[in-house]
Amino acid sequence: MGEIDEGLERAERTRPIPVHLNTRVRFLWEKVAKNDTKRLAQAAGVSVRTAQRWAHALTALAAGELTGDIPMTKANAAKIEQAVRAAWQPRVKQRVRRDAEQRGFMLHIQATFGYSAAAGSTDDPRERMITQKMPGSVAQRLYEARDAGATQAQQERILADALREEYFKDGGRRARGLDVELNGIAWMDIEL
Repeated sequence: MGEIDEGLERAERTRPIPVHLNTRVRFLWEKVAKNDTKRLAQAAGVSVRTAQRWAHALTALAAGELTGDIPMTKANAAKIEQAVRAAWQPRVKQRVRRDAEQRGFMLHIQATFGYSAAAGSTDDPRERMITQKMPGSVAQRLYEARDAGATQAQQERILADALREEYFKDGGRRARGLDVELNGIAWMDIEL
């Protein structure tokens, strides 16, 4: 997951996903799988037998027979985290996405930008910290790219094009021949 995906995901959540592995498994067990091991296995991308072990471990935890985290591999823990992220606060995600696509979003970014412009100007890459209100069409393009499985580089190109138009060209009022390239993101945050 790249910086842009993480920024969109942070903006979509009102509460962070559960931190502890046991809580994540319990969330999937109760809310996603509805206490069904086949659904849990499908949601987490593991075998039914593994899901049965987790369900048994949850029962043992509730009875006080097991202390600590549910035993599992790091790969399965990553699958659990990914499944929880996908299922966490679905209505909030839908509402936030709809609002961003209608009203736009505030972008806070520190990145290295490369330029190509008319003769007589420098094209040296520079690091800038930018806070800019972006229109809803940019949010729509970013969400569509994320849904289609776009790479970080493709999403950076969308963001660079949008920043060129909204920030550097100021909506077409200046810097007519300017092209902007996003070379590296130091940090980024999206505020919806």
